[in-house]
Amino acid sequence: MIQPATRSLPKQFKFEQPKSPPFVVNFQGGQVTSDAGLSLIAEIDRKLQITSQLAGCFQDYRKPYRIDHSIESLIKQRIYGLVMGYEDLNDHEELRHDPMFALMLGKTIGLENEPAILAGKSTLNRLEHCPEDVEQGTDSRYHKIGHSTSEIESLFVKIFLESSDKEPRQIILDLDVTDDLVHGNQEQVFFNTYYAGYCYAPLYIFSGKHLLAAKLRPSNVDPASGALEELQRVIQQIRQQWKNVEILVRGDSAYSRENIMSWCESQVSVDYVFGLAQNSRLIQMTTMTTNRAKLEYEEKLSTVVSFLETVFKPEEQLSEAASDLINNSIWYQSLDYKTRESWSRSRRVVSKVEYGAKGTNIRFVVTSLATKKVPPAQLYTQKYCKRGEMENRFKEQQLELFSDRTSTHTFAGNQLRLWFSSIAYVLMNALRSKCLAKTELQNSQVGTIRTKLLKLGALITVSARRILIAITSSSPSKHIFAAAYRCLKMLPNTA
Repeated sequence: MIQPATRSLPKQFKFEQPKSPPFVVNFQGGQVTSDAGLSLIAEIDRKLQITSQLAGCFQDYRKPYRIDHSIESLIKQRIYGLVMGYEDLNDHEELRHDPMFALMLGKTIGLENEPAILAGKSTLNRLEHCPEDVEQGTDSRYHKIGHSTSEIESLFVKIFLESSDKEPRQIILDLDVTDDLVHGNQEQVFFNTYYAGYCYAPLYIFSGKHLLAAKLRPSNVDPASGALEELQRVIQQIRQQWKNVEILVRGDSAYSRENIMSWCESQVSVDYVFGLAQNSRLIQMTTMTTNRAKLEYEEKLSTVVSFLETVFKPEEQLSEAASDLINNSIWYQSLDYKTRESWSRSRRVVSKVEYGAKGTNIRFVVTSLATKKVPPAQLYTQKYCKRGEMENRFKEQQLELFSDRTSTHTFAGNQLRLWFSSIAYVLMNALRSKCLAKTELQNSQVGTIRTKLLKLGALITVSARRILIAITSSSPSKHIFAAAYRCLKMLPNTA
C-alpha cells in the first residue's frame, strides 16, 4: 500500500548482518548528486556558447512578468538532461529538485527543503510543443515559444566551422540515413519494408565526428530525397568561410544519383565517392579481373595443400583446412562506365573483386576522383570503406543520446527533439575532441564518457563563502577529470 507523502520517515533503518556488526541507513546525508561531472559539460558549454547560440534561434512570446524560466535556461536543462542520460521530459519532474542541475544553470541553492527551482515537465513541454495549425506568437493562447528552422540548421555548420583554428586542406562529408522506429500515431509515419517497421528515416551529414545536419524525414520517401538540398546548403555555408578547402562527399549506393553527382562535378574542389549497385553489364566488365583473382587464389590454395600433404595423410578435408590458412584474393580495377539512360556522361567506376572459398564477391563504387590522383585500391579501402565509421555515430545518437525518442504527435515537434539530441551530441563531441584528446577516453563513445567521467557521486555543501562539490575519493576517473579541467581552462571564451 502506498503511504501518504506527508507521513514522517523514521530517523534510521537498521539491518542485521550475520557474524558482523549491523549497519544503519538514514536519509540525512545532505545534498548528494550522481551527476558531478556535469560541471565539465556546463563549463565547455559556457566557453563555446553552444546552448546559448541555440537559444538565439528561438522566439519567446511569453509575457516577461510571468516568466520564471528563460528560453536559454529551458534549453540548457533539456539538453543537459540528455547528456546525463535522462531521456524523457518526465525525468525533469525529479531533476527540478536536483542541486547539481540548478548550479549548472546558474540558480542559487540553499536549504534542502526549499521549493523546486528548475522547470518541470509541463513547462519544458511548452518548449517542444509544436501543435498543428495553431497560430504562433503573442496572439496564440498555447504556443508562445517558436523557433527558426533555418537558423537551427545553420547553427550546426557554424559550430563545425568554429571547431577548427584554421582552414583544413580537405574535409569529408558523409551522407547516410538510419531508421527511427516509432510506436504511436505520429505525423508522417509509414511502414518501411526495409526496416520492417513503422518509422521515420532521418538524414544525417557528418564530417568525421562532427555533426552538420540532422533532417527528420518520413520513411516512405526515396533514400536520397532531400540529400542534394541538404548538401548544397551545408557546402554553401562552408564555402563562405573556407574558400579553398577540398570537399569529398561520400555515401552508399543510395546517393549515386545523376543530380547529386552532376552537381558535385559542377563545383570547384568538390568530389564524390558513392557505392554503386551491381548489374549484369558491370559484372561482365569485370570478367577478366575475376578470372585473375580466381587463378591467384587457386594457386595459393594448391601450394598450401601440397605442403599439407607432405605432413598429413592426403584427405578431402585438406583443401578446406588450407582455405582457412590463406587470405582471399582481392583485385581492384578502374572502369569507364555510363548507364544507358540515367547518367549524362561516362564516369569512373572502381570494382573490388574478392575471390575465396565461398566464391566471388564483387563491389562497385563511382567517383569523380581521377585514377592518377587516387589509385583503385586506395580509393576503395582508404576513401570509401572508412564511411562505415558513421554507424558508430548513429549508435551514439540513438542508443546513448535518445534521438529516437520522437514520440510527440507532430512532425515538427519530433524534428525539434531530434535537434535537441543532436546538440547534446555536439556538446559531448566538443568535450571529447577538445578536452579528452590525450586521455584514454579520446576515442570512446559518448555513453562510455558519460559513465566514466560524468556520472560521478558527490556531496554538495553550501556555505556563505563557497559551494563545495566533493566527489567520492574512490573515483577511478579523477586523473581524467583533472586532464579535462586543464584543457577547459586553456580554451578561450567565444562570447
